Amino acid sequence: MKKSVLTRYRVMAYVTGVLLVLLTLGVIAKYGLHIDGADKFTTFVGIAHGWLYVVYLVFAFDLGSKAKWPVGKQLWVLLAGTVPTAAFFVERKVSRELEGRVADPAAAVAEA
Repeated sequence: MKKSVLTRYRVMAYVTGVLLVLLTLGVIAKYGLHIDGADKFTTFVGIAHGWLYVVYLVFAFDLGSKAKWPVGKQLWVLLAGTVPTAAFFVERKVSRELEGRVADPAAAVAEA
């Protein structure tokens, strides 16, 4: 498995996680604290999170299929983008697990 597969998953996990935390804070500001302007913020961040979550799903599915994960683990990783802060913890666990299995392009060139 190429290192780029893991890297793009990691980037999207962080982007999705940050947007979901911002969305959660926006919803609290909009409905809990009734802050003016929170509705526009929540709309913008919600749309951005929604579209980027789809990209996260594609990259996470690609990673899981290349890592040959069972269906349960695949679903666990896919759903991590829907629970605030879960994407950060799942990403770290997945990265630690797969770092030894990714191919380093520099090492592959040195061996040839």
